[in-house]
Amino acid sequence: MNDSERLYQYLSEFLSESRMQRFEDVLQWRTRHFTVAVEDIYQQHNASAIIRTCDCLGIQDIHIVERGNEFILAKGMARGAEKWVNVHYYSEPPLTNSVTACLDQLNKLGYQIAAASPEYNQQTPQTFDIQKRTAFFFGHEKYGLSEEVLQRADQYIAVPTYGFTESYNVSVAAALLLYELTVRLHQSEGIDWQLSEAEKAELRIDWAKKSILNVEKILERYFDND
Repeated sequence: MNDSERLYQYLSEFLSESRMQRFEDVLQWRTRHFTVAVEDIYQQHNASAIIRTCDCLGIQDIHIVERGNEFILAKGMARGAEKWVNVHYYSEPPLTNSVTACLDQLNKLGYQIAAASPEYNQQTPQTFDIQKRTAFFFGHEKYGLSEEVLQRADQYIAVPTYGFTESYNVSVAAALLLYELTVRLHQSEGIDWQLSEAEKAELRIDWAKKSILNVEKILERYFDND
């Protein structure tokens, strides 16, 4: 038994069987094959809705680029989804370009960049090639994606519209696009989209910590006796 297994075995003493089974049920659908990045979202309900969508669809990571606007969740709207996904922030202090930092990190992690923009609707969720690990980038509610994201994007994708309005609200667009892509991913053959056993073990511990009251004291006892 390795260190992670021993720690989770200890933490499981403070968890119900139903809670641990819930972890397993969720983990089988978790993925890092797709990830989401949002740039300068300023409306709290959009920020909350996108994180909630990621959790519901099993997308484990969301990357937040803060430029002029702080990414703030609307109270209660995310329904605690932010506890169960990994949120990575890229802010913009002096001498730092948050957009560049995010794009560089996603490329380093092996993701191609897919810019979600109605102006570059070369592909739809139904036609998009899901074989490659992809980071889907969503932009500012009014101005959309920055020129840097559009220039560095490997692919462009949009949800088609059939009315007078040319685009969806950003959180609606994210939900529609990601739902279709995730369904296709689950039905695919030959794509290794699920988490590794090591990643699952890491999340079990993280989720257990977030589920246990006074977990700091419990962990202190564990490491003192280790």
